[in-house]
Amino acid sequence: MTRSGDVPSPPPPEADPRGRILLVEDKEGLRNVLRKTLEDEGFPVEACADGGVALERLARQKYLLVLTDLKLPHADGLQILKAARQAEAALPVIVMTAFGTVQDAVSAMKEGAYDFLEKPVDNDHLLALIRRALEHRSLALENTFLKERFAEELNFPRIVGESDAIRHALSQLEKVAVTDATVLLTGESGTGKELFARALHHLSRRRSGPFFAINCAAIPETLLENELFGHEKGAYTGAGGARRGKIEMADGGTLFLDEIGDLSLPLQGKVLRVIEERRFERVGGTETRSVDLRLVAATNRELKGLVEGRAFRQDLYFRLSVFPVTAPPLRERHGDIPILARHFAARFSADSKRRLPARVSDEAMEVLSSYSWPGNIRELQNALERAVILCEEEEILPAHLNLAGPVPAQAGPWVGDLVGLEGSLAEVAARAASLAEKEKIRLALEETGGNKTRAAALLQVSYKTLLTKLKDLRIPLGEN
Repeated sequence: MTRSGDVPSPPPPEADPRGRILLVEDKEGLRNVLRKTLEDEGFPVEACADGGVALERLARQKYLLVLTDLKLPHADGLQILKAARQAEAALPVIVMTAFGTVQDAVSAMKEGAYDFLEKPVDNDHLLALIRRALEHRSLALENTFLKERFAEELNFPRIVGESDAIRHALSQLEKVAVTDATVLLTGESGTGKELFARALHHLSRRRSGPFFAINCAAIPETLLENELFGHEKGAYTGAGGARRGKIEMADGGTLFLDEIGDLSLPLQGKVLRVIEERRFERVGGTETRSVDLRLVAATNRELKGLVEGRAFRQDLYFRLSVFPVTAPPLRERHGDIPILARHFAARFSADSKRRLPARVSDEAMEVLSSYSWPGNIRELQNALERAVILCEEEEILPAHLNLAGPVPAQAGPWVGDLVGLEGSLAEVAARAASLAEKEKIRLALEETGGNKTRAAALLQVSYKTLLTKLKDLRIPLGEN
């Protein structure tokens, strides 16, 4: 159903819907003349006579340009202008005005209109104005694209999102960036912790210095020490010359240690010395070297559990967690999913040199928004990259996403993250048993309101045994 006077002019099937001009004019005669003028010049046109209809179409469709009258039924030209600016900042809007309403047109210009035309409309002037507006739009989009690509080439971070969760995390980054405090980035795998670390570096006074990242879980322990600290000539077979490590190379800048929970205990001690003293020795060397760097660490594991299981040094944990920042999982950033999806679709479309960027259809967006994203942003990015490759038309459909089946949104942590899998089977089992005992006792005390006598009875152990367990497991004794 359409409102009276609503005169759609659908383009042929092969026309790109984002290449249409939206014409909004309530006078039928002028509307028809303008539409014919534009179509004769090769511009597909979608015309309507009602401001309310125009708002609905701007909410669900993309356009090349908007040409609108100022005085319209149900919604005026200023409302259409604001809706167009919200739909796309670079979308040009040309406002047509009758004699005596030039002041209103000036107001429209202040609100962001590209230009205005007085009626009666001169066709040659209109076409020249449209061509200039489209050229301006093209340059604006190209400028935005080049800025993003330039930023990517320089590894300048761009954290996309507007949710409260991401705003809070970024606010924390901004506050700590101006200091030299050691930062611990926590969060699930795929939440973008390295991007956070790069943002922290670029917000700090060290932004002109180097930034180096090392994944402690991706490099064998025998090579990791050499990668971090470097070596002297003859330090080992094949060491024909001295070599600087990442710690030395990061002097004056930032060193990011990802998956620091996988660092071996001996290396943990050496990293702790770098944090506390800013001093180290190369492998095979005796000369103590000084370094001025900021250390940022990240983990998706529960370091407290590793400390309790004696797989991670407590003193290093305390030095790392001076200022913890959590990268929120995607399920806590639900409102950011459409923003991220469009961002990745545009980015991968540009990378694949498509004639026109792939647009995420409403149906595909519903699928993306209802999925739980256990792999977080990394999984979303991979899904959109695959979809752009598979999408032969201009719209990404649900079939292009190829997402796995439903995953519980609140899936619990993996046991390996809680207890750590370092050491022998007996050591891992001991840590797991200790963690299970501690949780069972905590639940019993919670159920009995902290009454240890009743908790001991509930656990079917003696009161003395419970006190011993509380002490061994470092659980606060409480009042009773």
